[in-house]
Amino acid sequence: MAKIVVAGEALIDLVPRGPGALAPLDPRRGGGPYNTALALGRLGTPVAFLSRISLDPYGEALLDGLRAAGVDTSPVARGPEPTTLAAATLDAAGSASYTFYARGTADRLFEAPAELPRGLRAITFGTCSLALEPGASAYEQVLRRAAACGALTVLDPNIRAALIPDAAAHRRRFATWLPHVGLLKLSADDAAWLAGGDPAEACEEWLTRGPAAVVLTEGARGLTAFTRHGRVRADAVAGPVADTIGAGDTVNAALLHWLAARDALGPEAVAALEEEAWREALAFAARAAALTCSRPGADPPFASELA
Repeated sequence: MAKIVVAGEALIDLVPRGPGALAPLDPRRGGGPYNTALALGRLGTPVAFLSRISLDPYGEALLDGLRAAGVDTSPVARGPEPTTLAAATLDAAGSASYTFYARGTADRLFEAPAELPRGLRAITFGTCSLALEPGASAYEQVLRRAAACGALTVLDPNIRAALIPDAAAHRRRFATWLPHVGLLKLSADDAAWLAGGDPAEACEEWLTRGPAAVVLTEGARGLTAFTRHGRVRADAVAGPVADTIGAGDTVNAALLHWLAARDALGPEAVAALEEEAWREALAFAARAAALTCSRPGADPPFASELA
């Protein structure tokens, strides 16, 4: 069994060919957790996907994409409900906003498995799967169980405000997850939405509430790791930008790949990383994200592209 498990939704992104609300749309495999699993598989890290995927043709295409990347799909449950759709709209800078079609879809009906996958050392959560019930409570149950077993738990809130009916309740719920999170990774926009203030100050405060480290992504301004030894920054990698879809998910995968390669898949190991190690990890994640941004949709790089 894979050392790393990615838990969460798989959906179809309807990716525009250009800016504007009426740009033609191309269907692409997506969903934050799905993109993370795909990226880990392409990087050559043993990874499994824990989710519930539709039996419809989109669901088959999603599974085909995971298998082609070498992702273990044995933990995936199937259901007759349709696949969630996320229609993206791009602004002039390539930044995406989303409209979701998620009512009654397969991934919302995820149920926690009776047992955690064998050999689990790290597991990551985020995006729609932690916002949409009844699946959100099931994923939360898995998060707490994994943390109690000593696995490195990774959380990427990846806020999609349109899917959250009660913002205040979601912020309170986020606070209850922190004691069970080993590594918190989020964007500056996510941090501002969750904290209602300065993202860096919020990261410093969250660091005191459970996580061994917090990684903040700021797009073209780079990445910052907030650790118990201080802050470490890395610049973004300049290059062409088709869009930013999947960039944060690629950062997730790249960090986990880097940690796995150094046998650092544990909250204590993450807490012990020193400044130079974090600088190397963030630089690797920045290079991987830049490659994802250089092509349309969530199309993360292969290991050969980062050699």
